[in-house]
Amino acid sequence: MHVLIINGSPRVKKYSNTDKILAKFTEGLTEGGSTFEQYEVSDRGCWDTIRDAFGKNTNILIALPLYVECIPGLLMEFLETLTPKNKDTSIAYILQSGFAEGVQLRCGEAYLKILTEKLGCNYAGTLVKGDNFSIRFFNEDQRDKVTTPYMEMGRIFAKKGDFESEECKKFTGPEIFPLGVRIMVGLVFKTFAKKSFKQVAAEWGCTKPLDYRPYK
Repeated sequence: MHVLIINGSPRVKKYSNTDKILAKFTEGLTEGGSTFEQYEVSDRGCWDTIRDAFGKNTNILIALPLYVECIPGLLMEFLETLTPKNKDTSIAYILQSGFAEGVQLRCGEAYLKILTEKLGCNYAGTLVKGDNFSIRFFNEDQRDKVTTPYMEMGRIFAKKGDFESEECKKFTGPEIFPLGVRIMVGLVFKTFAKKSFKQVAAEWGCTKPLDYRPYK
């Protein structure tokens, strides 16, 4: 099976968490006997090439980050330039985000099902996984620990051509954290995480506090 992979992240490859996930996923995909070609919508210069590949390929995978329950605007802009196909083409998705609970991504997943129909294609499922916010900040060992499980998902996709299996559904992890965990996470964000965010902001040259509200 040959797969057209579209990285729908608006970030360039160097800073794209989605690209780092795809790097591991495609390792498993090729180990499973499939071939692929990959393009990034962040590179506007290749949009014509992606459109041409979309028209020619029948197995398509779109990987994207979820931004507050919405897919990236740049990806939407590109998709609006496509000509809908017929039902001999299948589209699957890798939907990832910083939110750790699966429930946080379900709205986006539901939209992708509608989007597939609008593009005139068959829906081949969505691989949903959160807790990926910090991938691009990790060192190599930390990053591999988070992204290596995607290799197995690549092998499964090479074999089945979709994300409808029980293995893929379990890959999401917890749909919602237990109450005790939610309370603990809330405390972490109010203390340790808040301090870490301030440190990152300072390193990026931010001079205003994170809760600054200039238009309030």
